[in-house]
Amino acid sequence: MKAALAPRRGTSDPVTSVVVDAEGRHRLGVLRGSALYVGALIGPGLLLVPALAAQAAGAASIIAWGALLVLSAPLAITFAALGVRHPVAGGVSAYVREGLGDAAAAVTGVWFLTAVLLGAPAVSLIGGYYVADLTGSGTVVAALIGLAMFATVLSANTLGLRVSSGFQLALSSVLIVVIAVAISVALPSRAGDNWTPFAPHGWWAVGTAANILVWLFIGWEAVAQLAGDFRRPATDLPRAMGVAFGLVTVLYIGLAVATIGVTVGTDSQVPLADLISVGFGRIGRDATAVLAVALTMGTMNVYLAGAAKLSAALAQSGALPRWVAADAYRSVPRRPLAVIAAVGMTLLAGLAVGIGSASDLVRATSALFIGVYALAIVSAIRILDGRIRLAAVSALAAVLALAVFSAGFLVVPAAAALVALALRRALQP
Repeated sequence: MKAALAPRRGTSDPVTSVVVDAEGRHRLGVLRGSALYVGALIGPGLLLVPALAAQAAGAASIIAWGALLVLSAPLAITFAALGVRHPVAGGVSAYVREGLGDAAAAVTGVWFLTAVLLGAPAVSLIGGYYVADLTGSGTVVAALIGLAMFATVLSANTLGLRVSSGFQLALSSVLIVVIAVAISVALPSRAGDNWTPFAPHGWWAVGTAANILVWLFIGWEAVAQLAGDFRRPATDLPRAMGVAFGLVTVLYIGLAVATIGVTVGTDSQVPLADLISVGFGRIGRDATAVLAVALTMGTMNVYLAGAAKLSAALAQSGALPRWVAADAYRSVPRRPLAVIAAVGMTLLAGLAVGIGSASDLVRATSALFIGVYALAIVSAIRILDGRIRLAAVSALAAVLALAVFSAGFLVVPAAAALVALALRRALQP
């Protein structure tokens, strides 16, 4: 789950939680555009997902990081081209609608909504893990704390209390600084640790790790729809994407190496706290827990509101039952929030009693995002041409290869797609 971006106000994309404002038109340059790209990619997933990947594949997880960075290049190029050549409001679902039609766009919206339904409890659990580490507690306490955080954020949204996307972007900026500091203090002493055996769980585990890490690479599409806000979209947007890609590559490779050196061989659910404690001891570990809670609750606040609005929009378009949109006039519709609350509370209660795991939620969410990206890229292949189309074809091949490693978790997007199509057919006049 990523932080929201706030270049302008007025219109918004419920799928990417990007908010737009006419006052910011044509004011984006390369530097600010790069910052927005990085903000779209960096989120609370970095507080847990690197450790899950290292636990899945050991030191060989570094291959998964590298493979996903390679995949990100044609993916980012494709979405940048879509933004420049086909500037439409509505984000990914709009791109899918333009190339594949309304039915595919409805499936895209339902996939993203389902990803939020599964991802929001996972995000709250991440914060729970850090608080549990702070108090010396275990997974059950982490799930209960996550449940309390989830309920708090739901209540805040019901009352119309929102965390501003600017504040959320600031939290993400703090996270980037903390990660950079953690890497710089952990690498000198631990970079050479835990590299043998290199692939303790076999080579297939590298694909599993990549499937887990997908969560950290969602966001290349978020800035593309803001092409009209760049002073020179055709040059500044690709350059901003390139600068962001370079920064993310350095940060992610450093984080991957540091995580392997510090957490491989452990069952840690708080890898950033582990890295910080290498140089700053308990004080740094405790401060990281505070940041984790603030970041996860802020992200949940933004995404639950976005999911509620998306649900209402899908209902108004006939993709979901009309009653879901009955209070769409509210800043945050309450009927969708009730559904989100029921699903999220059930999942967290299951985790509290030992049913499922954070890894399961992450992999199911990743499978849904893989589906979203696959449809978006297929659409891009249809509406783009020239060398950019070749980039889209290579991106699609990589995404489909990655989907293979979702294995049984592919049933989640498959079931969601069937439900979306069945509802759309039943609800159409």
